[in-house]
Amino acid sequence: MDFNSIEQIKAAGFTGFRTMRELFADSSCIPKIRGVYMVLNPTRKKGFLSVGTGGYYKGKDPNVSLAELERNWVEDALVVYIGKAGSLTSMRTLAQRLREYFRFGQGKKVGHWGGRLIWQLRNSADLVVCWKTLPDEEPQDVETRLIEAFHRQFSKRPFANNPDR
Repeated sequence: MDFNSIEQIKAAGFTGFRTMRELFADSSCIPKIRGVYMVLNPTRKKGFLSVGTGGYYKGKDPNVSLAELERNWVEDALVVYIGKAGSLTSMRTLAQRLREYFRFGQGKKVGHWGGRLIWQLRNSADLVVCWKTLPDEEPQDVETRLIEAFHRQFSKRPFANNPDR
């Protein structure tokens, strides 16, 4: 799959394609089943905030330095984050996980630490979220394969998938 092609992402089974702004207002379209999701930056604009909108969880500052944001940036990449929801043994759903992610991005104290760099992008509300349901697959395995494939294409992990330092 070409991670810079919405058509190929759709052909790989991803649906949704709603902006964060739309999903903040109404997330009822997100499936109540496990799966994987991606956050896309259709404009590919790079603009960072020193202090993002992410909430502090357990007193931890979710923000990283502008230099770290710059190091993690993947030039001209459409996909900026790949995440998962649930497992074969967990009842977590895409709807639950993404609502947590959105609440964290709106400054709430929610434990969705992964992908937190998204909330230091100036255009975070304009980013697009898509998802793929996985009724018979382990989301962790699919997420791992997607990140590995992205790395093969760009020689880096997606912007917000960089491991915590």
